[in-house]
Amino acid sequence: MSQGSFSLTVLGIDIPFRAGTDRARIEAVKNLLEERFAAQKQRSHGGQSKEILLTFMALGLADDLLQLRKQLTGACERIDVINDKLEKVL
Repeated sequence: MSQGSFSLTVLGIDIPFRAGTDRARIEAVKNLLEERFAAQKQRSHGGQSKEILLTFMALGLADDLLQLRKQLTGACERIDVINDKLEKVL
């Protein structure tokens, strides 16, 4: 991973930061955030503040992360079972 300094405008806010990844990944994250924000804003018909919309987005992303962690844990457990079976066979 290359580390670099970035400056992005996300949801109208200029954000300078350093990241241990490349520009393409940063842009992909920014695009995901803006897409989710637009979807949340559309669902609320624009009647909620930016702070409330961002809070809902953060909760949604945190929920996605928790679900992915559960899936990863399950996959790792299945791999461990397969490894144990392979060790017994070999």
